[in-house]
Amino acid sequence: MSTSFFSTDQIPYKGPNNTDPLAFSHYNPSEVIMGKTMAEHLRFAVAYWHNFAWPGGDPFGGQTFDRPWFPDRISDPMQGAKLKADVAFDMFTTLGAPYFCFHDADVRPEGANFAENTRNLEEITDVFAGKMEQTGVKLLWGTANLFSHRRFMSGASTNPDPDVFAFSAATIKTCMDATHRLSGENYVLWGGREGYETLLNTDLKREMDQMGRMLNMVVEYKHKIGFKGMIMVEPKPQEPSKHQYDFDVATVYGFLQKYGLEGEVTMNLEQGHAILAGHSFEHEIALAQALGVFGSIDMNRNDYQSGWDTDQFPNNVPEVALAYYHILRGGGFTSGGTNFDAKLRRQSLDADDLLMAHIGGMDICARGFKAAAAMIEDATLENAVQQRYAGWNDTQARDMLAGKMDLTSIEQHVRSNDINPEPRSGRQEYLENLVNRFV
Repeated sequence: MSTSFFSTDQIPYKGPNNTDPLAFSHYNPSEVIMGKTMAEHLRFAVAYWHNFAWPGGDPFGGQTFDRPWFPDRISDPMQGAKLKADVAFDMFTTLGAPYFCFHDADVRPEGANFAENTRNLEEITDVFAGKMEQTGVKLLWGTANLFSHRRFMSGASTNPDPDVFAFSAATIKTCMDATHRLSGENYVLWGGREGYETLLNTDLKREMDQMGRMLNMVVEYKHKIGFKGMIMVEPKPQEPSKHQYDFDVATVYGFLQKYGLEGEVTMNLEQGHAILAGHSFEHEIALAQALGVFGSIDMNRNDYQSGWDTDQFPNNVPEVALAYYHILRGGGFTSGGTNFDAKLRRQSLDADDLLMAHIGGMDICARGFKAAAAMIEDATLENAVQQRYAGWNDTQARDMLAGKMDLTSIEQHVRSNDINPEPRSGRQEYLENLVNRFV
């Protein structure tokens, strides 16, 4: 089904000494690690939006990319959407990526109203179904774009206008239907504008209650249609909103508890969003694992000099290794995976730049994953953590946490045993050196 958009139709694995930019150096999908192939562990997905819908603009300049399916190149919007799908699936199969992800607005042209949007989405869903059957590529997750169109300038579920809330709910339903039709393994909600610019015109409680009701309706509809995948929320602290309600893992978890959604909703975590929230990526993953809400990841990075969400492909092996370490420590992915929510730089104009960006990202993830697996199998790091908390295995310590001792009995215990603890080294530098042995 080659469209001849790219210069090759297959990216081979050539090993660590490879110098071919259109070949993998570290990602060998059939290599078995910890009982599963790398393809099964990493579950790579290609993001539809940045690769095929984004024109290369930024706040100071417009389109730089010239794609044959863009509106300035093709007069029939649906014909353009179908050509875009041809190139997209050509790219998925060329990379050997087992999954893709999409927003509705990425794949269908904007219609004159909701009904036309739905017709366009259903037509493209039929196209996708045929291509997925033909290629074996699967859908990791679908979602709705409820932030780009001007109607969403004040949010979607949190909008002060109930008509926008209703339009958003109806759009989510159609996107869930499309995801279910395509056997998608998850459905993600990213509240791109679910936040506020100023408190001068914002009712925080009302907006959060609206957002809670919307998410409850999503869960209710999931069960109504028999969708077996996970419902996931993607935390992000800011940009475009000054403050977004889904700020980070801890904030979203508190939101889920408040609106009775524990056990129903997990999270899709993005490296760049973690950094914007003032955290490390491994922190967000480890916290989500600890709270039982880890779902999937978007593997991209920010430019640390820019201080905003630049959506660049990963290139830092130690960062990636620690992320996969905590994913593996929690048991690995179930229905989630590694989605590249990353985009080319504006000056990377050529079709093959799309391939090379993903090749590099997949190689970095493979290197980081192999380092993480080696750390897990070595177990020195895990043993150091267990040893640090070993005192809590004692009967007296367990009784304190189990509620069998109160402040009075603990005081008596300290007095009678003349407890006078001395601090013990956390050995941070040793552990950092230990990690560096693997990366």
